[in-house]
Amino acid sequence: MRTLIFRTIAPFLTSLMVVFSVFVLLRGHNEPGGGFIGGLIAASAFAIYGIACGVSPVRRALYFHPMGIAGFGLLIASFAGILSVFYAVPFMTGLWAYVPLFGDTVALSTVLMFDIGVYFVVVGAITSIALALEERSRD
Repeated sequence: MRTLIFRTIAPFLTSLMVVFSVFVLLRGHNEPGGGFIGGLIAASAFAIYGIACGVSPVRRALYFHPMGIAGFGLLIASFAGILSVFYAVPFMTGLWAYVPLFGDTVALSTVLMFDIGVYFVVVGAITSIALALEERSRD
């Protein structure tokens, strides 16, 4: 389905979905959402863009290979878990750091780092699968 309307709307819809996925990612600590759901929304956005415009524009838009993105996310999530061992607390215990930013204090946590890692793993893995299926269906 590569109609003119779909090809015209797809880049805007993709941008909106990626921004919404980041919102869901960051909101997920206190309310429903998080890295997994945000990653699924972003992967769906790239799948829509791939259906509308083809696989090569999606690969150019991602800049990195999707499995590289997934590997980077796995590294971040693993580091978030291992970091707690260096503070002599059980594995995957949440740690917080309070950073001054523009005269206010922002709380950063290993929980957020883990969620960001899960986000990248899901985006990379699902996008890689979707692009492989899209390439195969075009043949």
